[in-house]
Amino acid sequence: MSDEIYKEIILDHYKNPHNFHKLKDPDFKAEDTNPLCGDHVEFSVKLQDGRVSEVGFIGRGCAISQAAASILTDLVQGKTIEELQKMEKEDLLEAMGNPDLGPVRIKCAMLSFKTLKLGLYSYLSSKSSHT
Repeated sequence: MSDEIYKEIILDHYKNPHNFHKLKDPDFKAEDTNPLCGDHVEFSVKLQDGRVSEVGFIGRGCAISQAAASILTDLVQGKTIEELQKMEKEDLLEAMGNPDLGPVRIKCAMLSFKTLKLGLYSYLSSKSSHT
């Protein structure tokens, strides 16, 4: 994919983020910050029958971090818990157009992915400790 297409995808999701809202009574949520550039994201997820039925995020930061969060919400919608567990950072990078990001910018792009996984594994841990 050309750099121009990648930039358009990032800018479109940054200016018009998908699922930019906080969910009431989510099954799990998590938040994290990238101290290198001050990006912040909070993910919240509702599940129904073991699938993501609703996902939302709120946050602030650079175009890459916020666009990645928006793109990730589209990626996880309808996925099962098992599919979420199997997701890898390459899945998000591919959906972003495989941008050529340096070491600092990759942290911006992966903040939402890391936050989603943190919330998921906290949720799974709490479920297993109650059984």
